[in-house]
Amino acid sequence: QVQLVESGGGLVQTGGSLRLSCAVSGRALSMYVMAWFRQAPGKEREFAATISRNGSTYYRDSVKGRFTISRDNPKNTVYLQMNSLKPEDTAVYYCAAGYDSPWRGLDSESKADYWGQGTQVTVSS
Repeated sequence: QVQLVESGGGLVQTGGSLRLSCAVSGRALSMYVMAWFRQAPGKEREFAATISRNGSTYYRDSVKGRFTISRDNPKNTVYLQMNSLKPEDTAVYYCAAGYDSPWRGLDSESKADYWGQGTQVTVSS
């Protein structure tokens, strides 16, 4: 059984930074394509960033240049470094894992096989 556990959320002022972590247990991280999704209050969950098994990354336009997704396979952990945070980044952030070819990302909820419980990020104006 694969488990994903997020951490690192919190309250930060506009322009601040946070680093989210997603610890994967049960199977080796190297087997999965990984992604971060987020859900703002009253809105549907949306894709934020993904990293393929071979390390290629892809971001939604609104976070490009501010967010960086990375993976540390030996540590079985995926990170999301978030800089220059804005109030519109306020959301619950979810880690997701899926099976796919080494070069493919995970940018759709339907492609995810496992989800974490989420971590709250609040950006104050």
